Amino acid sequence: MKTTRAALILTATALAPVLLLSTPSFAAATAAAPAAHGAAAVVDSDTDNAVAIARILADPASGKAVQREAQRALDGTPADRVAFLTTGLAIAQDEDNKVAIARILAGKPGKGVTREANAALDGTPADRAAFLATGLAIAQDEDNKVAILKVLYANPATGKGVKREANKALDGTPADRAAFLKTGLRLAQAEDDRVDVARILARPGISDALRAAAQKVINGTPEELRQFILVGQFQV
Repeated sequence: MKTTRAALILTATALAPVLLLSTPSFAAATAAAPAAHGAAAVVDSDTDNAVAIARILADPASGKAVQREAQRALDGTPADRVAFLTTGLAIAQDEDNKVAIARILAGKPGKGVTREANAALDGTPADRAAFLATGLAIAQDEDNKVAILKVLYANPATGKGVKREANKALDGTPADRAAFLKTGLRLAQAEDDRVDVARILARPGISDALRAAAQKVINGTPEELRQFILVGQFQV
């Protein structure tokens, strides 16, 4: 299975370069799963079967394997079309699901997503479909919780704003946790940095240069505030 998985990951990486993300909250969003086609009804009319396959082929969310096999069926015989709708579609769908999961792994996700993605690859077609439908989101939220806990406890200097918003996110929904890691952390950190700049301005006896630099940055962007607290104040 390891050889097959390595080949899948190489294929997925070659098909579409994966954006390596700074926080785990984005991993699920960037891994678009192929359309999950249910069992297709086979009828006596070859025309109706061809129409059913054409609809699958026209679906922009259909994966490459499904599109490939659907086109072959349309170009083939009535028996080919029946075979595709009976068994070929499910096989092609699972192939696309494997590639989608390999792409997720190639993006170096968190431990929870990695664990569940590998379990899905080692499992059945139903396991892979379930992972893409619901398991990925659950595992992603697990990773997001871990990331937020690290924000809370890894740095003893974490400010009140970050602690407040991090705890809200932990007590909230999966969407709240994803939003905190995507934008809320940045804004809460800026709130804390702005308080720290105000404290610098309130200190007696600071130099004119430091005062001017602090006054300039206090209404700046989150990135400017962070740079000043970490580096700029000491350079002045």
